[in-house]
Amino acid sequence: MLEKVCVALGGNAILKYTDRGTAEEQFENVRRTAKYLVRMIKEGYKIIITHGNGPQIGDILIRNERCADILPPMTLDVLGAESQGMIGYMIQQAMWNELRREGLNIPVITFVTQVLVDKNDPAFGNPEKFVGPFYTHWEAEKLMDERGWILRDDAGRGFRRVVPSPKPKSIVEIDTIKRLYGEGVVVIAAGGGGIPVFEKEDGSLQGVEAVIDKDLTGERLATSIGAETFLILTNIEGVAINFRKPNQKFLKEMSIVQAREYLEQGQFERGSMKPKIEAAMKFVTNGGKKVIISLLELGEKALKGEAGTLIHV
Repeated sequence: MLEKVCVALGGNAILKYTDRGTAEEQFENVRRTAKYLVRMIKEGYKIIITHGNGPQIGDILIRNERCADILPPMTLDVLGAESQGMIGYMIQQAMWNELRREGLNIPVITFVTQVLVDKNDPAFGNPEKFVGPFYTHWEAEKLMDERGWILRDDAGRGFRRVVPSPKPKSIVEIDTIKRLYGEGVVVIAAGGGGIPVFEKEDGSLQGVEAVIDKDLTGERLATSIGAETFLILTNIEGVAINFRKPNQKFLKEMSIVQAREYLEQGQFERGSMKPKIEAAMKFVTNGGKKVIISLLELGEKALKGEAGTLIHV
């Protein structure tokens, strides 16, 4: 039986820090990424793919605001769906082409995915997630007055919008995703943390202005499809303690007990490695076999225990 692996792609798989962000650049990055993913399939792993959308949603938000006097701005949930479709299309096409190049007739589909959140989640009363472009103090005051947004100073670089980042409860379309995955389809789902929605009293769904952490949603996806391995591919070779300090040390493996101790020590940065470790702990606690955090290019080796950081019980 093939090992089930949920692969979470970081932003560098789609857009590198040095890129301008053109469609051509992103397609080229995704084509390289597809080669690594197809190698995993050829090695006998049954993969499902999720991905981040940080740089892309930032660009979409800028376009949204710059054109506000011409076209009505869309809400954040709608923009999240837009980024899912855009990035999913790129990955889907690249995977399709690479699979056929390797003689594998495996279907690929992008699933625009809604993720259920609790409308009473404390995050809605304490928005902390920075999104979008930087504004001057004057622009920020104007936007807060006209739009009702909350803007805060971001490390002295200017003012940015902050939005809630509620915890993901469940994936709305998970039954269909599981069915497709079970039939051998390469599914791309829950991109960018998914589209945040809550359930109304009548059972209907409604989108909400929020951003869900992609790693936490990745855990929900991995656990829900019964993956043995949750593979988080990012832009560093693994998990390090004392990161960027003279005594920095990369870890080959750690238990969830050790991971919790490091979290309590403040070893992992919020908005960077911390949510990955939290997602890893949840996945293993919820029955997953192991989590591996590794560099994108070393993903295949990481699955064999030859690279990255292994997190286990």
